[in-house]
Amino acid sequence: MRILIIGSGGREHALAWKLAQSPGVTEMFCAPGNPGIASLATCLPIGASDTVELADFAEKMKVDLTVVGPELPLTLGLADELAKRQLPVFGPNKLAAELEGSKVFSKSFMKKYGIPTADAEVCVTRKEAESALRKIGIPCVFKVDGLASGKGVVVVQSAEEAERALKLFFDERLFGSAGDRVLVEQFIAGEEISFMVLCDGERAIPLATAKDFKRVFDGDRGPNTGGMGSHSPSVHLDAPTSRDVLTDIVHPTLRGMAAEGRPFRGVLFVGLMLERGVNPYVLEYNVRFGDPETQSVLIRMEDDLLPYLVGAARGAFDPELRPVWKKEAGACLVLTAEGYPGPFEKGRPITGVEEAEADEGVFVFHSGTARGPEGKLVTSGGRVLGVCARAKGLSTAIRKAKNAAAKISFEGKHHRTDIGSRAMELLLERTGSGLS
Repeated sequence: MRILIIGSGGREHALAWKLAQSPGVTEMFCAPGNPGIASLATCLPIGASDTVELADFAEKMKVDLTVVGPELPLTLGLADELAKRQLPVFGPNKLAAELEGSKVFSKSFMKKYGIPTADAEVCVTRKEAESALRKIGIPCVFKVDGLASGKGVVVVQSAEEAERALKLFFDERLFGSAGDRVLVEQFIAGEEISFMVLCDGERAIPLATAKDFKRVFDGDRGPNTGGMGSHSPSVHLDAPTSRDVLTDIVHPTLRGMAAEGRPFRGVLFVGLMLERGVNPYVLEYNVRFGDPETQSVLIRMEDDLLPYLVGAARGAFDPELRPVWKKEAGACLVLTAEGYPGPFEKGRPITGVEEAEADEGVFVFHSGTARGPEGKLVTSGGRVLGVCARAKGLSTAIRKAKNAAAKISFEGKHHRTDIGSRAMELLLERTGSGLS
């Protein structure tokens, strides 16, 4: 099969890496791709949001399956454009993608179908947000309605932080049109978990659980980012609670979307808050593979990914499909540019990637890299590289990822040093060993 992957980040590199292992893949393209993906696929000078040009290429090259990585092309209707030309695509259509494209829509959808989520008020003016603050109280969460690359969420813990959030969202309009509507939401304390399922419109096949780390600094301090690291399994979500998530959240979501005339095919990513370790609430939906969760999950996948993507695209999974996972843990450390998620410089030389990848069980996925003068690898984005490792225990996987990350250098390199620390504490409580 000829495969076209849309996107240029670490998630897309991980997808290309996994699909390249499939005996069913004969040729692979990626638009626009990155230097890491270029070793696996032909990279194309087409932007991920250029929906018509992407569909034109897929049609011309008789692409058998297009796999959409980022959310923006989905919300712009890339799947619809491909479907018009009878070209198979893995990813939801524009109507279904509104689950991520509009937090106001997803919140009202959850309320309508009885899916557990925090209470929230929709605000379009500062005055309305001040009223919502008085009603909901502090702590609370401010969320923009539209897409903001994972950065449009601010947790408010004090009156001072509330005033700062009001200025950012309403006076300075930091998030532009994405913030035309803002949710002021009840704060739910607990552990945040990433739960991804593959969907064919009716059936859901869970992937291995994962945990993402959003804040830029250790101890969950600083602003939200697109993700500073992940590990799989999540450790915090046990089997009975996972079944509850499927029964009380995933299946009602799929039935509700079908009832709304928005059948969901692709990856449904449910961002959960696990209150007191047992009560899952939906924080948000995403309609694509998570980044960097995908990296730590796919390095654990034993079987071929391609049949799952094809089944979802066709709207009918093979009933025999059951994912097989290596009895190992996966960890991912994201190396970022100095200043991220704020302004940062590009073009800083990167060294040590080959040395890091030489370690057994280590995988380096490119995210914000480019080729500079004389073909040298340089930084080109905020999240530069995802250094991943797989090992028999989570503590070993994290240690291997840290050792590999230490071999990579670029000016201003930053990464969190506490990825997985809470999971290690929990494992020690359960077993007396962080090696489980």
